[in-house]
Amino acid sequence: MAQKKESFFWTSYSDLMTSLFFVMLVMFILVIVLLHKRMEATEAQLEEIKKVAESTKDLNNSDYFDYKSDYKKYVLTIQVRYPAGKSDLQDMDSYDKDWQLGQLKNAGQEIQSFLEQHKENQYLLIIEGQASRDAYLYNYELSYQRALGLMRYWIEDSGISFGDNCEILISGSGDGKLDTHSMREISDERENQRFLIHILPKNIFESSSDK
Repeated sequence: MAQKKESFFWTSYSDLMTSLFFVMLVMFILVIVLLHKRMEATEAQLEEIKKVAESTKDLNNSDYFDYKSDYKKYVLTIQVRYPAGKSDLQDMDSYDKDWQLGQLKNAGQEIQSFLEQHKENQYLLIIEGQASRDAYLYNYELSYQRALGLMRYWIEDSGISFGDNCEILISGSGDGKLDTHSMREISDERENQRFLIHILPKNIFESSSDK
């Protein structure tokens, strides 16, 4: 009788282990399949991110923008000169103000054209103003006001629309007195009276947050 009970136990134990092995095998296969699909999705996302990021390189051949790879920014190559404490474009020091304003308008239209050509993507456009270091105490506020003045000139005075696929932010990085690690020229302080343009694909942020 004891021998029959022992035989029944080992038979049941064998069946149980076989069932557990089958369950583990199925789970292992499912995990492999899911990981494979996840890898395919990740590779597709990376390709999309790369494609969107490289789209901003279309501005590299522009006469108005100079890309600085170390800072991932475009410098607006139209040099501006302001009297100390001034932020209005109409107050610029220029031998031909109308020509310079026309160049600024052309630069804005080039950004507009770029955004129209890439309507399938969403972008964040940051207009950053800078100021040269001088005795003026409020250069950080001033640099913001200069960037705001450029945006107003593009949108209000020039009638430029950057479209529904672009969010615009205004910023000012001042005169470098605060160690904010912003890009600055050290050879000639007046060279820092300029505008920096950031065009960031928002798709990258969305793809990264989905992971």
